[in-house]
Amino acid sequence: MLVRSAPLSAVPPVTLYAVLRLRQDVFVLEQQCLYPDLDGRDLEPGAVHYWAEADDGAVLGTLRALDEGGGVVRVGRVATATSARGTGVAAALVQAVLAATRGPVVLDAQSHLEGWYERLGFGRDGAEFVEDGIPHVPMRLTR
Repeated sequence: MLVRSAPLSAVPPVTLYAVLRLRQDVFVLEQQCLYPDLDGRDLEPGAVHYWAEADDGAVLGTLRALDEGGGVVRVGRVATATSARGTGVAAALVQAVLAATRGPVVLDAQSHLEGWYERLGFGRDGAEFVEDGIPHVPMRLTR
């Protein structure tokens, strides 16, 4: 597995298609959330897209890192292909973001994944809330 990152304009078109397809497969189809995944934030100047590729180039997982200002980075749209779950793909992607950033990193974790993010160093940073019918918790890793 290889983890790559790039701003949207530098993501190869076939890879971008696979990344967006994976996000749709996970969030819209699997989790049945009808929301605007293409929300404009992928295009922001500070947005960096991360993806994990198999040896054959297939996209196994993805996330995006957004510049929230003041040195804060927001991780979101974390998605792993069904066939790659439990293999460390998502952890490798999050760790790549942490290696590339210096300041605080925030995210809104689905509540059932709170412990998983805690193992990566994140801590709860507020009250649970519901988004698109799924409970979430705000989390932060401060360095």
